[in-house]
Amino acid sequence: MPVIELKLHVNAPAKSVYDVARDVEAFPDFMEDLQSITVLERSEDGNRMITEWVGVIREFKMTIKWRQEDVWNPDRLRDDFKLVKGDMDSMSGYWEFVPDGEGSTFVSKLEYEYNVPLVGPMIKNLIRKKMEGNLDAQMRAIATKAEGRGRG
Repeated sequence: MPVIELKLHVNAPAKSVYDVARDVEAFPDFMEDLQSITVLERSEDGNRMITEWVGVIREFKMTIKWRQEDVWNPDRLRDDFKLVKGDMDSMSGYWEFVPDGEGSTFVSKLEYEYNVPLVGPMIKNLIRKKMEGNLDAQMRAIATKAEGRGRG
């Protein structure tokens, strides 16, 4: 199963980055490869969510849909997520926001399996690059939004 691990330094406090990341309903407003995110369930304390995502893969002229469960831990500034159902065979991972000097480090780990019939190794590598690029873009969009919150 492919695993993608990324780290990004953010010039904003970890709690600010966590707060931006937790506001998933706003993602389509500032992430170009996301068509929509709908919250289907939310626990009373807001720490557990079931969300439905629709992403766009422009290079392949297709959309990819999935439903995931997120468990947000405000004490650890972490989100653990896993696929409930969707176009991928499996997906799980976490986002963690670690204080780092005056800023923070956004740590992400994603494990996924996306099997497309009759797809060879070259296409699987393209899918991995696209998954990694999308994760990096999500992280950078969250970081940029968090960094902008402290200004003005």
